[in-house]
Amino acid sequence: MNLTLHDIIIKPLVTEKTSADMEKGTYTFEVHPLATKAQIKEAVETIFKVSVDEVRTSNLPGKPRRMGYFQGRTSRRKKAVVKLGPGQRIKGFEGV
Repeated sequence: MNLTLHDIIIKPLVTEKTSADMEKGTYTFEVHPLATKAQIKEAVETIFKVSVDEVRTSNLPGKPRRMGYFQGRTSRRKKAVVKLGPGQRIKGFEGV
């Protein structure tokens, strides 16, 4: 499957924990489930114009959910934690 750079990165994940990691140069993104670490690294470097040192990924399975009589599952997701080079920052990312 051919993924473009903007198909690979779906959205940034901003929580209290990831906001604290941003100060250390580590950013978290929700990415396409079929994206590889090399594709994620290339996409972040090209889109944000930074150098990436390390990419860690984790697959999050869907969870069963119920709302009264109705039941279903949430969709599965893939999360990527990207560590930038020393002194690198993504401008404007803190305000997302």
